[in-house]
Amino acid sequence: MFDLNLWRGSSDESRRDVLERLAKLAFGVSVFPLLPRASHAAAKTKSGKAKQVIYLFMNGAMSHLDTFDPKPGAETQGETQPIDTKVMGIQIAEYFPEMASIMDRLAIVRSLSTATGAHEQGQYLMRTSYKPLASIRHPSLSSWVTKIRGRAGSDLPENILVGNSTRHPGAGFLAPNLAPVPIPTARLGLQNTKSPGYLKDSAFKRRMSLSKSFDKSFQARYENQQVDAYNQLYREAIKLLGSDSLAAFDINKESAETLEKYGENNFGQSLLLARRLIEHNVGFVEVSMGGWDDHRELYTNLPDRCRQLDQAYSQLLLDLEASGRLDSTMVVLATEFGRTPVINQNAGRDHHPGAFSSVLAGAGIAGGQVYGSTDEEGYAPEDDPITIQDFNATIVTAMGLDPKHEDVSPSGRPFKMANDGTPIQDLLS
Repeated sequence: MFDLNLWRGSSDESRRDVLERLAKLAFGVSVFPLLPRASHAAAKTKSGKAKQVIYLFMNGAMSHLDTFDPKPGAETQGETQPIDTKVMGIQIAEYFPEMASIMDRLAIVRSLSTATGAHEQGQYLMRTSYKPLASIRHPSLSSWVTKIRGRAGSDLPENILVGNSTRHPGAGFLAPNLAPVPIPTARLGLQNTKSPGYLKDSAFKRRMSLSKSFDKSFQARYENQQVDAYNQLYREAIKLLGSDSLAAFDINKESAETLEKYGENNFGQSLLLARRLIEHNVGFVEVSMGGWDDHRELYTNLPDRCRQLDQAYSQLLLDLEASGRLDSTMVVLATEFGRTPVINQNAGRDHHPGAFSSVLAGAGIAGGQVYGSTDEEGYAPEDDPITIQDFNATIVTAMGLDPKHEDVSPSGRPFKMANDGTPIQDLLS
């Protein structure tokens, strides 16, 4: 029976918790998006559960109104219709029926905003928590994580980037061996991993020994962390050449049925590769999907792209869950900013940094909820606005890391892992 005295003596946050528990009992739901929340800065930090991360970056700026923040009945909604999800009260775009069926695993963040409305700068900010500077290159979140956590015991690289993402900041001012290893095409996997037929193992070893002797005087003269990092990079590459773990990069080892479940397209194959890499204990896998820069013919181009995302993303989560790996793997779905609520004269939407959405799921994340909201037309956050730095701090905290962790650049300036971001406690499990 509900204790009124407990209610009267509780804080705003505990009252909200009580209402959520009552909602679960009465209606079987786990979300109360309209209730006021306590500041996420004041809440106690929860411990991290995510040991691995799959980070999906939608290059080009995904339209929030046509994906995860529909506005039924608003003039700004356009042709996209909302659909109900497994969690009562939460709707998403009609192009995501599979995601709708697993909404209880997802946490949608609808109140992101930024002041950066250019692609390159926005992508840089999203990946690093910092605006670009002419004097320095900041490390990507994946490189920070790789440095702090180290290798997980696999022969494979700890940090891998799948897809054509030329604007990735890489390791920034951190050591070069912390940068993600690029895999341009999932179907081809990791290239140049076999010695040419004419080069025997003994000859290869002689060549490496000769190269090392040539470099000896240079390394002695210019011994520093950067040189050591490059040496480590070469050692890891050579070790990888003879590793059985290289099979992880070959998605052709999967059955035809599995390939079909993920989708016979670049993004579907990339997510299948990401799953295989996670299964081989790779710590951080980023997958980029381009094509979201919809300035024209939005409703001609958007539906098929969304369906590719819906199919592959949902299959990835279901496979991770079936293998038990979703309990230790966080899946992030992000983009650099949103798109204008007003449809332009070319039947598209233009850049709109004022509001956009992202999705979190898996280890360390409390699913089945929406965090924050935008106004009735989707122009700006209305409840619980958060910054990109807050979003990244949440990811870091879900991994059990300190978002305020610092490293010093070559110029002597200290930089934090998530800049000045504060984790969103309501999203953490």
